[in-house]
Amino acid sequence: MTIVLSIVVTIAVYALSRGIYSKFQWSLLNPILLAIILLIAMLLLVKIDYEFYNEGGKWITYLLGPIVVFLAIPLYKQVDKIRANFIPIMGGVMAGIITSVVSVIALCRLFGLDETYIASLYAKSITTPLAIEVTKLTGGIESLTIVAVIITGIVGASIAPMVIKVGRIKSDIAKGIGIGTAAHGIGTSKAIEIGPEAAGASGLAMGLTGVITVLLAAIFL
Repeated sequence: MTIVLSIVVTIAVYALSRGIYSKFQWSLLNPILLAIILLIAMLLLVKIDYEFYNEGGKWITYLLGPIVVFLAIPLYKQVDKIRANFIPIMGGVMAGIITSVVSVIALCRLFGLDETYIASLYAKSITTPLAIEVTKLTGGIESLTIVAVIITGIVGASIAPMVIKVGRIKSDIAKGIGIGTAAHGIGTSKAIEIGPEAAGASGLAMGLTGVITVLLAAIFL
């Protein structure tokens, strides 16, 4: 009963957040960010322990892996355009990965954080299931990784429109590659709003970023 209640409440709160976002269309009202805030407020107000709530919440996390497969649908629909631009796409993905990893290492060194934090934050730009496995592989802190992944995705999705506008990025494929590489699945939900080309490119970038990040972790970390 606890599991079912937690899942139902989570879905209901997210649906409410989607409704609020659809009405106002403000980037800062990202549905996932809003849902997190509402859930935290509800748990504190009703005085429900996180462990109790997470009995169902962990099942939602578990299902993230299979659900990500559905992002292959917009990718398949745009496969010809993506194939024609595969080299610049790979260049964009690799640039994003290098920037992410270097920034994590540099900032951890700057603030005097040890290797555990580097291992925990290394996978912040890939989808949660893969990020957790990378953290297990590298000896990081799983809870810190999850928080970092969520914050990265929300911030990426929220500021993407501003970055696109300031950078005067016209190509939907370029928009999708940037968003998918930097902000994984949460960012891809924003790319879907931009258009089918951006959605397909973002799904591809998210997948490539995840696989390459895991391989680099296995080799170097």
